[in-house]
Amino acid sequence: MGLERISKNVAAESSDLDVAAGIPDRKWYVAVVSPRHEKSVSAKLGEMGLESYVALQQELHVWANGRRKMVDRVVIPSVGFVNCTESERREIVVLPSIVRFMMDRSSSERRLAVIPGVQIERLRFMLGQSDYPVDFEPTVFRVNDNVRVIRGSLCGLVGEIRTASDGTNSLLVSLPLLGGATVHIDPRDVERVG
Repeated sequence: MGLERISKNVAAESSDLDVAAGIPDRKWYVAVVSPRHEKSVSAKLGEMGLESYVALQQELHVWANGRRKMVDRVVIPSVGFVNCTESERREIVVLPSIVRFMMDRSSSERRLAVIPGVQIERLRFMLGQSDYPVDFEPTVFRVNDNVRVIRGSLCGLVGEIRTASDGTNSLLVSLPLLGGATVHIDPRDVERVG
């Protein structure tokens, strides 16, 4: 019992020392990359030992000659996410296919856009679970989360229902610094949230 308490105290002190010593924390930055280089940049960052993410969704591609194949479609063109420290970000910004890092348009100060991990996970979930293609609207939306998906593969996702002029419905999930992702949804699969 005494050893457990001592090891917990040592672990707590070492984590306090890391913070006090100025060991930086990792954040999700938005890298703007050369067109059609999203996957290669992600692979290069992986080789460097950095966690990265490119928003991909599998879809059936049909060529003019009738050939069909499932391919990974980049949902947010020219964008990759990298989870790194500030010093690591400064090192990778010089990679040939990284053009720059996105700035936070919602801030009056000039600072880099940082995406909360929960939003990255929400995007991963949406792209991985949706039975329909997810489209991305590059406009910054300021929407109130007012529905939650209660059944189907997107169960638990929160967003706003939109109705198109043709009568179809879509779920808009806001990603404040980037815009919003939309996907076809049946209104019977959602419930209103306070």
